[in-house]
Amino acid sequence: MNIQFKKGVLEICVLVLATRGDRYGYELAVKISEKFEISVGSVYPLLNRLTQEGYFSTYLKESTEGPPRKYYHLTPEGWSHMRTLIAEWDAFTRAVNEIVEEGIKP
Repeated sequence: MNIQFKKGVLEICVLVLATRGDRYGYELAVKISEKFEISVGSVYPLLNRLTQEGYFSTYLKESTEGPPRKYYHLTPEGWSHMRTLIAEWDAFTRAVNEIVEEGIKP
């Protein structure tokens, strides 16, 4: 898949996956990788930025498999941001699909 496509949707994917409960970075990367290939390292800078922007709060939780994990909790601002991005995504994909359909018609 085109790398630019992935970059454009990664933020939406991370936010939407966090609506099902608090997640840690590697868990998010694995879940997204089930649908399309991403680098695990690409998720952490995004999580840091979204946290700095107030869309996530974080906390540490002990893990039986190693050091404590940093969990990301979607804030009310994060929910609002996610809804805005989804609305923009819906409008964008509708417009792109219309152009593609017009372009492939004989």
